[in-house]
Amino acid sequence: MTLTETVTAEIAVAMKARDATRLTALRMLKTALTNKSIEKGRGLDAAEDVQVVSSLVKQRREAIEQFTAGQRLDLAEKEAAEITILEAYLPPSLSTDELESLIAQAITDTGATGARDMGRVMKAVMTALAGKTVDGKRVNELVRARLAG
Repeated sequence: MTLTETVTAEIAVAMKARDATRLTALRMLKTALTNKSIEKGRGLDAAEDVQVVSSLVKQRREAIEQFTAGQRLDLAEKEAAEITILEAYLPPSLSTDELESLIAQAITDTGATGARDMGRVMKAVMTALAGKTVDGKRVNELVRARLAG
């Protein structure tokens, strides 16, 4: 069963349960998956499904930052609830220890010595993390800290 089919089935369940927050998040996810499929001209594979869900989670996190800055905590809470729903469709994220070991390996492989090598290290780390659930901002912060100290 594809992710789109799973989401469609869960939309029906959310409608019957009258769960408005879940229904909104699932409809948004189904629309994003359908749009990406149309854009590609074919069905999506599992990695592309994960990429679509990850981009939606990232958008929600950015919206939370903006709503919090604008003192709209009600909207920030709504976005946080949607993130919780969307994260159920992502593989488990890497632990900090696993991430730090990948970063150390990338630094060794690229021969990075300082902050000016940040781009090469980030490219190596993100290539190693392809298909895994990870926040790029978190990776960037860890790489920056590792290269600085």
